[in-house]
Amino acid sequence: MTEISEQRTPAIEIEGVWKIFGDRHLEAMAAIENDGITKQQVLEQYDCVIGVADVDLQIERGEIFCIMGLSGSGKSTLVRHINRLLEPTKGRIMVNGNDVLAFSEDELRRYRNTHIAMVFQNFALVPHRSVLDNIAMPLEIRKVPKNKRRSIAEKILDMVELTGWGNKFAHELSGGMQQRVGLARALAVDAEILLMDEPFSALDPLIRRQLQDEFMQLASVLKRTTVFITHDLDEAVRIGNRIAIMRDGRIVQIGTPEEIVLNPADEYVADFVSGISRLKVVRAHAIMQSIGLFEKTHGPLPEGLACFDHNAHLGELIHKAIASDQPLLIVGDDGQKIGIVTREDLLKTVIEGAETS
Repeated sequence: MTEISEQRTPAIEIEGVWKIFGDRHLEAMAAIENDGITKQQVLEQYDCVIGVADVDLQIERGEIFCIMGLSGSGKSTLVRHINRLLEPTKGRIMVNGNDVLAFSEDELRRYRNTHIAMVFQNFALVPHRSVLDNIAMPLEIRKVPKNKRRSIAEKILDMVELTGWGNKFAHELSGGMQQRVGLARALAVDAEILLMDEPFSALDPLIRRQLQDEFMQLASVLKRTTVFITHDLDEAVRIGNRIAIMRDGRIVQIGTPEEIVLNPADEYVADFVSGISRLKVVRAHAIMQSIGLFEKTHGPLPEGLACFDHNAHLGELIHKAIASDQPLLIVGDDGQKIGIVTREDLLKTVIEGAETS
């Protein structure tokens, strides 16, 4: 397995991936390519089901990439190709510059043990092992000495805020605590890539939100490339740097939360985002106009304008606009002036959001 050090290489590249379930999947694939038959025709003529259909995507190093869709959309099926729990019917999968489909059995085993980790919805803890032993299991499989793996497990336990719970068993922990142990076990591997399959969906809303916050804090420190599956757009918007929305095995749209909410690709995506409040999603840089355009219409910038970072949320801007009719000056990371947001800009964004509700 070749190690790729070039940082510009995407962490994950998926090209033209198809997954067709059924004994006649190769015949069905040929008919799709040659005759363009539909998903329903594949089922009727070949008794096969299309799980993933011609998916292309790139996931950058260190980003949290959310894949979302309704049940049966293909999101879990797609992600299970990344660690080759499923073999594609057709397509190419590259991880850190390596062709995953070309791995031998030994290379695949090493890849799963050292380069990739998975967090499941159902926690998947071993009931007769303590919390520490559950966390250390992947290290035990790698034959890491007992004292070293225990030391690593204790350190990870602190990271997920379970200090003092190492000698407890799964049945003594709440659901949220058990999911923290599942996350800790994945982190103990020190893998470059985390696959998270609806990890918080079985939890109560309050605990779920708390774990989302904790995960985002961890992600900002550890900078693991994360593929996060969810059926909840609110969760995807909170967590994801980018979001892919799937339907019937295909990716309908990929974009940042802002791009998805402001510019849905079709009615299906628009319906998805209709219930999302724009106040915490849309940021200043998405709605600002250039200073040149503003001055062309309104003349030179007034003095003493309130300044906002380009990542300021729509809600913050509206709050300020209520108190003053002056435009808002937007600045970049370096503090330089990069744009203007007017009351008209804010009103247009809010009205357009209300019209899609």
